[in-house]
Amino acid sequence: QVQLVESGGGLVQPGGSLKLTCAASGFTLDAYDIGWFRQAPGKEREGISCISTRGRAPYYADSVKGRFTISRGGSENSVHLEMNFLKPEDTAVYYCAADCSGPPQHHSWGQGTQVTVSS
Repeated sequence: QVQLVESGGGLVQPGGSLKLTCAASGFTLDAYDIGWFRQAPGKEREGISCISTRGRAPYYADSVKGRFTISRGGSENSVHLEMNFLKPEDTAVYYCAADCSGPPQHHSWGQGTQVTVSS
């Protein structure tokens, strides 16, 4: 099973910012649509953003639109999620996957990275 690796989470105050990174080894992320997902305690995992390989405009869930920005890391073989104006309701474990709908065949969810927004 192929897993992507998420990093960059942490504890931040409301209104603060974090930049998450999704990285891979053994294959090129630029060849895949890459989605970011999150799962808050007691809630189902939800897709919040996705960047395609076809030059389409990135997707953002309404809950993060205007605050989060997804981008590719170019030669770093990574995808970033820049999160600004964070709110307590953004607290969750964040995951990435090599598809906008979740891990494709032969892939599985990674460990995720915890984001906690609290004063």
